[in-house]
Amino acid sequence: MRYIIALYEIDRAYGGPEEGGWHFDTGELVRLLALAPTEDRAYALAERANRLLDRLQRHRRRVDSVLYNGGRHAAIVYEWIAPPAFPAVRPHYA
Repeated sequence: MRYIIALYEIDRAYGGPEEGGWHFDTGELVRLLALAPTEDRAYALAERANRLLDRLQRHRRRVDSVLYNGGRHAAIVYEWIAPPAFPAVRPHYA
């Protein structure tokens, strides 16, 4: 099995007005960072990348802030192929 570590620019999108309003996480693929032969190795690489990103992004606002204007990134692990964006289907309020 092949695992991909991908870098995404993360954001939040408005889901709807139900229960006072709700939001969901989104991401746009920026680039592929690495390939890993095992799941353990892939998660170790992603964790290392996210620690570095946390350090580099500490001056940026959090994604859940009303004043967030983009620029936060996260490394995410996928099997075989990384989607160009997530979520693939817009969630709905249940």
